[in-house]
Amino acid sequence: MSNYHIKNFPEYYHVYRNSVRNPALFWEEIAEEHFIWKKKWDKVLSWDFTKPEVKWFDGAKLNITENCIDRHLATRGNKTAILFEPNNPNEPSEHITYNQLYKRVNQFANVLKTQGIKKGDRVCIYVPMIPELAIAVLACARIGAIHSVVFAGFSSTALATRINDADCKMVITADGSFRGDKTIDLKGIVDDALEHCTSVKKVLVAKRINSNVTMKAGRDFWLQPLLDKASDDCEAAEMDAEDPLFILYTSGSTGMPKGMVHTTAGYMIYTAYTFKNAFQYKENDVYWCTADIGWITGHSYIVYGPLANGATTVMFEGVPSYPDFGRFWQIVEKHKITQFYTAPTAIRALAKHGTTFVDTYDLSSLKVLGSVGEPINEEAWHWYNDSIGKKKSPIVDTWWQTETGGIMITPIPFVTPTKPTYATLPFIGIQPALLDENGKEIEGNQVEGKLCIKYPWPSMARTIWGNHKRYKDTYFSAFENMYFTGDGALRDEVGYYRITGRVDDVIIVSGHNLGTAPIEDAINEHQAVAESAIVGFPHDIKGSALYGFITLKDVSDYRDHDNLRKEINQLISDKIGPIAKLDKIQFTAGLPKTRSGKIMRRILRKIASKDTANIGDTSTLLNPECVQEIMDNSL
Repeated sequence: MSNYHIKNFPEYYHVYRNSVRNPALFWEEIAEEHFIWKKKWDKVLSWDFTKPEVKWFDGAKLNITENCIDRHLATRGNKTAILFEPNNPNEPSEHITYNQLYKRVNQFANVLKTQGIKKGDRVCIYVPMIPELAIAVLACARIGAIHSVVFAGFSSTALATRINDADCKMVITADGSFRGDKTIDLKGIVDDALEHCTSVKKVLVAKRINSNVTMKAGRDFWLQPLLDKASDDCEAAEMDAEDPLFILYTSGSTGMPKGMVHTTAGYMIYTAYTFKNAFQYKENDVYWCTADIGWITGHSYIVYGPLANGATTVMFEGVPSYPDFGRFWQIVEKHKITQFYTAPTAIRALAKHGTTFVDTYDLSSLKVLGSVGEPINEEAWHWYNDSIGKKKSPIVDTWWQTETGGIMITPIPFVTPTKPTYATLPFIGIQPALLDENGKEIEGNQVEGKLCIKYPWPSMARTIWGNHKRYKDTYFSAFENMYFTGDGALRDEVGYYRITGRVDDVIIVSGHNLGTAPIEDAINEHQAVAESAIVGFPHDIKGSALYGFITLKDVSDYRDHDNLRKEINQLISDKIGPIAKLDKIQFTAGLPKTRSGKIMRRILRKIASKDTANIGDTSTLLNPECVQEIMDNSL
C-alpha cells in the first residue's frame, strides 16, 4: 500500500527513504493505486542524462482529464470543482461543480474538433483568469491537442514570438480583461500579434468585458454561440504516457523564451501527489492559489494537481490591491479558504500596509499558507506567519521551477518543522546535490554550492520545443549526469535547504563569492525598506562592486538619505560582513518586475554598469515605466 498522504515526520523519512532507494517501484505503486489507465505501462522508468532522455510509464495509455474530472463524477459530481471569484467584488462568485465542468469541457473539446483541431496540434490560449481559461486547457487535453498558455498581460510581440515558436494553429482569447480598475484590450493585442504569424487559422473569442472588437471573417469566431451548439459528450483521446501535454514558455538568459515541454503521465502523478501532501489537502477544504494559469504554478496547482485530487480550487480574476489592500483577506473570509498559496512579492506589497486591511476579516479558516516564485525574505515570512497565519498555519516555502513541473523542496505542513527563509527538505523522490565550481559534490551539512538534481522525477520537462540541443546545453551540460537548476543553495546543520538565488546573481567582490539574496534579506530588515535588489558593476580595484536599488516604504520618513545609506550598510556589515557592503545605493520608486513578480536584475545590471544602450525589450514588464526613472537617477 503506497503512502499517498504523509501524516508525520517519521513517516516522511520512511517514505522518502523508500522513494530514493527504489524510485521506480515507489512511483509505480502511486500510479497503480491512485489513477485510472486505459493501458498499463511496459516500463516504469528509462533515463539517460547524457542525451538527455527520460521516459516515465512508457507504453501506458491514459487521458489526464479522465483522472481530473470523469472519475470524480460518481462520488463528487455535485461538489464545486472550480470556484470563480471575479475582479469586481460586487459581481457574484461562480461555483462550477464536477458535473458541470465535465459538460463544459466536453462542449469546448467538441468546438475545438469542429474548428479543425486534432491530436498533436498546438493551441495558444491567451485568456484572462476566467473559467474559460481552465476549461480551454482541459478541453485541449481532452482531445490530445497541446496547449500553450500565454499570460494575458504579455505584449503582442511576446505573444507572436510564442505562437510562432510553437507553430500554433489556433488562438483562444477574450474580447478583453478586467484588472483592478482597468480593462485590457486582449483581442486588439491578438490582432496585432497575428500580423506576424502565419500558422494561426482560427481565433475563438470569449466575451468578458463586452467591448467592441474587430472580428476577421473566416478566422475569428465568438466562443459562446459555438459552445451552445456543441454536444456535451466527448470521448477522451487515448494518449501515450510520454505524449506532450503542454508547452509553457519561460524566459531564457539569451532573451529568447524557452518552450518547456511537459508530458502526460508523470506530470499528472507528480502534481497530484505533491498537491495532496504539500498542502495537506482534505476532502472539504477550499484551496486557493493566487497565481495566474499563465504560469507553471497555475498549471500545476490551480488546474491539474487540485482537480486530480477532486479538490475545490479557486480562480481569482483580480489583483490584491483592488478595490483595496484587503481584497485577499475578504475572499479568504467569504469562501472560508483553508489553503492559501501566493508569492513573496504579494506578501511584501501587503505587509507594507501593516495589518489595517487584515484585521477587518476573519481568517480563522486558514490551515496552511504557501509561498512560491522566489525565496521569501525573513521579514515577509514573519509578517505572513504572524499576521495572516496567526502562528497556527504553517508556511510551506516551496522551491521549484517551470522546468521541474512540480514542487521539489518544501516543508510538509504539520509534518516538517519550518524555519524562516528555508525551503527545508527535498520532497518525496527528489535527490538534490550541492556541487562546487569543479562539479564535485559537496557532502555533509553547513555547506553551500550549486543546486543540482541527480535522479529523474516524474514531472520534469522532457525538452525545449523544437530545440533539444538548447535543453541539453542549459540543464545537463554544466555538470555530468546532473540536472542543473541554475540556482545556488546552502544546506544547514540539520540538512535544510535555503535557496540563495540564481547562480548568475552571485557576484565576486575582491575574490569573495557573494549571493545577492542574503544581502537583500539583510537590507529588507531595515524598517524603512520595502524592497531591494543587488547587482554587480565593474570596479577598478575589486573587479566587481555592489550596487543596491532600494525602494522605501515611505520616502518622507527619511529626508537625510546619506544617513539611511550608512544605516543600511551597517546592517549589511552586521548581518553578513563588511565585504558585502554596497558601494552605491540608489533609492527608487519601484523595481522592474516580470508579470510573475520576479525582479529583472538583468536590466538593473545594465543600468549599474552604464550600458543603457542595450537595455533590451521592456514591454513585457509589469511596470516598464520605472526603468526610465531608474536610469534618470542612476549614480
